[in-house]
Amino acid sequence: MKNFWKLTVPVLLLAACSKTGPDPAVDPMDSFTDSVEHGLIELGAKMEDPYGVEAVQAAVKSLYPTKADRINVQTTDLYVRFLPADDAELDVLRGLGIPLLDHPVDYQVVREGDYYQDPTLPENAITWQYSVVDKDFVFPEKIVYEVLEECHITEHDPTTRAGDGIDWNAVEQEAYRLTGNAGLYVPATKGKASATNPSGRITIVDPEAYGGQAFGVAGVRVSCNAFVKFSQAYTDRNGYYEMPRTFSSKVRYRLVFTNEKGFSIGFNTLISPASASTMGKGTASGMDLQVDASSDAALFRRCVANNAAYEYYDRCNEDDLDIKTPPQDLRIWIMPFLEPGFAPMFHHGNHLELGRFSNYLGDYMPLLRIFLPDVILGTKRKATYSEIYTETVHQLAHASHYMKAGDTFWKPFSSYQIGTFLATFGRSFGDGTGENAGYCEVAQMWAYFLEGKLYEDRYGTEPPSFGLQFWFYPQIFRYLDERGLTSGDIFRVLGPEVASRDALQQALENRYPQMADVIDQVFSRYAD
Repeated sequence: MKNFWKLTVPVLLLAACSKTGPDPAVDPMDSFTDSVEHGLIELGAKMEDPYGVEAVQAAVKSLYPTKADRINVQTTDLYVRFLPADDAELDVLRGLGIPLLDHPVDYQVVREGDYYQDPTLPENAITWQYSVVDKDFVFPEKIVYEVLEECHITEHDPTTRAGDGIDWNAVEQEAYRLTGNAGLYVPATKGKASATNPSGRITIVDPEAYGGQAFGVAGVRVSCNAFVKFSQAYTDRNGYYEMPRTFSSKVRYRLVFTNEKGFSIGFNTLISPASASTMGKGTASGMDLQVDASSDAALFRRCVANNAAYEYYDRCNEDDLDIKTPPQDLRIWIMPFLEPGFAPMFHHGNHLELGRFSNYLGDYMPLLRIFLPDVILGTKRKATYSEIYTETVHQLAHASHYMKAGDTFWKPFSSYQIGTFLATFGRSFGDGTGENAGYCEVAQMWAYFLEGKLYEDRYGTEPPSFGLQFWFYPQIFRYLDERGLTSGDIFRVLGPEVASRDALQQALENRYPQMADVIDQVFSRYAD
């Protein structure tokens, strides 16, 4: 899909070989920067992996010539690549919990970016996915794979901790030297190799909240690797992370926007429905990153959407909003060229309206058919934290509604909304008179109401007039909320049969007869 990406990446995201390796006095990753770069990853020369079994055995022999014959360096891991045929096979691989990259890890990265497409594959093929798996890994049936190398990672071999008199940190350092990668190894204190667990903090700034002080990017995955040695960890709610594995060499860090809460923010590539932002190289001690509105725009949008969704999921519990959380494995797309957003819930089964996008999206349709987003965030003319925050929670309110109303409601709702979007290029929700308009009315009343409520809770001020310019009336819910019906009370009536304002009023009065007069009063006030 090389031509496809040439067309889509600017909008959507905004081999030489050498067995001996590069000059050991030069850091072959010097081309890395700490800035976030987009576009195609450019690979340079092939590098010899210091974690290959042969390389580790050679390092043992170099440091311990009299013991080398008695030390059998075992295979602990396999460096492999998979060639998934479709999204279903990608889902299988993602479910295995193994690290996945769309590019090989034993090549110099001349230029960082968001994605890589193997030039030897057909244009319409999903590219190879590279991984490192345990030596006893059971490969999934039918998915094409290739074992590239047998590896030895000391921490994975219990026999290397049995008092054999070998300094395995020193062996690792020697393996880097022998493979021509000495420039990547962290200078040791007094010549002795050391290892540490990378740790740090990822933060973001919202000038309208927390007094403008930085706070954590929560629940996002931080991934790092040095050749085939991988580790990953999720940030806590305050943005702190610590890798479970130790490193002694320079490490390549990435933010992968798949969240511990169960949602992913994508996409970057045809092999990953979750976006990844490269942080660049750093020492084994870890890397910090602070994001604000002046940072890379794509990174800022992803971090805001991540935090908005994390907070939203947290607040769905019965002691707070008391509503259903969105479905597991929710796929969120950010589209900076769109102004309105959607919650079509394609990935969770609502495929009815997919074909209607073909004339509008054109070259984007292959991507849409492969990755089937659930929520699409339109961020055109939304540059501040609060603007992206409200767009995110609005669409997540729809996703919660979907969990209550199901496909019976969602198909006519999405039919109406997509139809009016395509007819007006996203400028309106229609005038409320078309077929299935009642579904849109109820769904948008709920989403705009919850958007305003969460905005007020976060920023402590009256929300802007979310939705008040349209023909439906989210202020009905706001009025009821102020008079004692909670968000959870309102949510409980939003079943599949509540598909018009009249049906909504009746459902509320039936469930809460003690509030019938108040309900009738507010619905009458906003009657057409």
